[in-house]
Amino acid sequence: MKRINSIDIARGLVMIIMALDHTRDLLHVDALTQSPTDLNTTTPILFFTRWITHLCAPTFVFLSGVSAFLSFNSKKNIAESRKFLITRGLWLIILEFTVVNFGLWFDIHFSFIVSNVIAAIGFGFIVLGLMLNLSASALGIIGLLIISLHNLSPLVPLAETSIIKKVLMPFFALAAFPYGNGKMLIIGYPPLPWLGVMLAGFGAGKYFLMESAKRKQLFIKLGLISLILFIILRFINIYGDGAPWSAQKSSLYTFLSFINLTKYPPSLDYCLCFIGLLLLILVWVEGMQNRFAAFTTVYGKVPLFYFLVHWYILHPVLFIMVFMQGFSSSDMVFGSNFGRPKQGSGLSLWAVYLVWIGIVLLMYPLCKWYGKYKLAHPEKKWLRYL
Repeated sequence: MKRINSIDIARGLVMIIMALDHTRDLLHVDALTQSPTDLNTTTPILFFTRWITHLCAPTFVFLSGVSAFLSFNSKKNIAESRKFLITRGLWLIILEFTVVNFGLWFDIHFSFIVSNVIAAIGFGFIVLGLMLNLSASALGIIGLLIISLHNLSPLVPLAETSIIKKVLMPFFALAAFPYGNGKMLIIGYPPLPWLGVMLAGFGAGKYFLMESAKRKQLFIKLGLISLILFIILRFINIYGDGAPWSAQKSSLYTFLSFINLTKYPPSLDYCLCFIGLLLLILVWVEGMQNRFAAFTTVYGKVPLFYFLVHWYILHPVLFIMVFMQGFSSSDMVFGSNFGRPKQGSGLSLWAVYLVWIGIVLLMYPLCKWYGKYKLAHPEKKWLRYL
């Protein structure tokens, strides 16, 4: 399958941005006690440090759908594609609950297991594999319907104690399930809304077969339409996001309230805003051939490798920070604290940015090596899963 450079560049860009969010999550002085999007406590720069990273998850999931279409289109074999999607989906879910969760928490007891974006993509691949008999257009329409309508799920008149609600709601909304002795399974990325994003990406895959100039024209139109719809829906403030915006202490903070969108689960407004931005980014990087493109492509060609490895670089950095700030191993609190002491640890925001840049640069030779290794060994089928 011929790679499309704009996909690799855009994906690489958001992989770099993603590392900023994870660095802030683990290292920022207020990360354990305050939300960066809480308008009562945040600052504009902290807010935007978090807000810009909202672009990452919809990009990963949407482009996963696009890539699945391009792979399927090159094979023209439903059975083979179905087997690969289901197998890869199961593999991603296993990775989420093991390698990713340990990298996130560094907790050998697995006190918290979080089902996040990797598991959501895995679930999406499995369902997509089962639905491959449908046309790409039909799957795209189903995806758009899920994105548009899933915000109605809380309105379904079911009692809180209803078995149906208890079974179905974790597919639509955040959920937590205690297990074992004080342990918790958290559904951070409800799979059904993210399935909608993946199916929309699969449906859009055919546009990547178009001639470059026509695709750019189409994506400019679709991106602007998506953003305009977001602005209209958000301004009306009735449907599209479960957290309405409101007037704040200043016009700047009112604007922050306007763009403070719900990610868990991804609201209609959230999807319109960030998928619209993604489409415009794809237009911007289409045909780009410069150092920026070459740099980001190194990450974009090996996204799963980057995702897994960066946790295992970031967490040792956290331990170094803790020891340099005068704490000992006995002060470390694992689980929800990531190994940080309960109080007094953490970096200022400017230091978080410096660490982020360092981690991204450290990942560069690793990703470049793995990308070359993967390209040089097409006979090693297992490389397709990493």
